[in-house]
Amino acid sequence: MKKLYLFDFDGTLTHKDTMFLFLKFYNPSRFYLQFAKHIPLFILLKMRLLDAEKVKKSFVSALLKGEKKHKIESVSRAFFDQFSPVIMRRNALDFLKSRDPDKTESYLVTASMDIWAKPFADQFGMRLIATQAEFRDDIFTGNFIGKNCNGPEKLVRIKSALKGKTYDKSIAFGDSSGDKAMLNWASESHFRFFH
Repeated sequence: MKKLYLFDFDGTLTHKDTMFLFLKFYNPSRFYLQFAKHIPLFILLKMRLLDAEKVKKSFVSALLKGEKKHKIESVSRAFFDQFSPVIMRRNALDFLKSRDPDKTESYLVTASMDIWAKPFADQFGMRLIATQAEFRDDIFTGNFIGKNCNGPEKLVRIKSALKGKTYDKSIAFGDSSGDKAMLNWASESHFRFFH
C-alpha cells in the first residue's frame, strides 16, 4: 500500500512564516528599508484591497532581484542550518521521521518560494511544489514562474506533479484557507494536526 503525503509548510510544519524570516536573514538592512517602503501595500493587503501575489512579488523582488542564483542557494542552505532547529514543530519532525520511505511518497506543497523551501524539502525527503523563482543567466529576475502556489493553485500543481501516478491513499496537512483545495481533494486531511 503506497501512501501520498502532502504537507503545507509555513504554519503547518513550522511555528512561523518563513518569507519574512528568510528575507531578513538574507539582507537585514535592505529588509528593513523595503519593509518600511511596503507598509502601505501591507495595509491595503490586510484590507483586502490588493492581491497577495502582487504584494509578495513586489517585496521579494525588492530584496532579491538581480542576485546570483548560487548566492541565493548558499544563503538558503545557511538559513536552513540556522533556523530549522528553531522553527520546525517538534511533533511534525517526529512524524516526518516515522514515515516509511518504501511505502510513502511525500510532497512539500507551499506558497513559499522554492529558493528557500528547497533545503527543507531535501532534508526531509520530500519533493517540492512551491512558488517558483525565475532566473535568467543565473540571475533572479524578480518574477515568478507561473502563479503564487497558494489556494486552488496548490491543487493545480499537485495534479500536474502526480500525473500518471497512483496511490492507495492521499493524506494532506494544512493550517489555513490557502490549503483548503488541497485538504478537500485528499482522501484524508488534517487541519492544524501538528499544533
